[in-house]
Amino acid sequence: MIVTKNQSMQDIQTLISNNFNLFGENRVQEAKLKYENLSERKSLNLHMIGPLQTNKVKLALKTFDTIQTIDRISLVDEVSKILSKSISRTKEYYIQVNIGSENQKSGIPIKDLLNLYHYSLEKKLNIVGLMCIPPNIEDPSKYFQKLINIRDEVDKNLKLSMGMSNDYKHALKLNSNIIRIGSLIFT
Repeated sequence: MIVTKNQSMQDIQTLISNNFNLFGENRVQEAKLKYENLSERKSLNLHMIGPLQTNKVKLALKTFDTIQTIDRISLVDEVSKILSKSISRTKEYYIQVNIGSENQKSGIPIKDLLNLYHYSLEKKLNIVGLMCIPPNIEDPSKYFQKLINIRDEVDKNLKLSMGMSNDYKHALKLNSNIIRIGSLIFT
C-alpha cells in the first residue's frame, strides 16, 4: 500500500498512471479532497490508516473502501448507526491493535480485542483483518509475531496489516498481507 499522506495530486496521478491502485490516507478530509473527483477512483482501493474520530465517521464511510483503524466500541456503534441509515463505500474493516501497549498510540488494548472483534461482528461490520504499529525499535519482529499469534487465536483467516517504511523488511519476512509504505516512495 502506498501512503499518500501530505503528497501532491501530481505525485498520486503519476502512481496511478503506473498502475498502482492501493493507497492509504491518515486524514478523512485530506483523502476526500484528493480522491473524490479522480476519474480513476472506481479502480482504486483507498484505506483509512489514521485514527478515526466518531464525528468523521459519516464522511469516512463515503470516502474509504476500507477502514483499518477500528479501535473502540463507541466507534463501532457510530459506524453501525450510520450504516443502518445510508449507503457506504466502505466494505471492509480492520481492528487496530495497540501491540506495544503504548499510551501515545491508537489501537485497542490486546486484552480487549476479542470483545471488540465479536461486538463488531454483531454490529455487522465486515472485519477482515488486524492492523498494528509496533514500537519504534530496531527489530519489531517480536511485535509482528505477537500480532500473528493473536490473529491465530481470534480467527486464522484475518489478514494482517503490519509494517511501514522503517520496518517493512521484518513484516515481509513474517508474511504481512499489507505493508504501508510512504516515505520510502516519496523521498
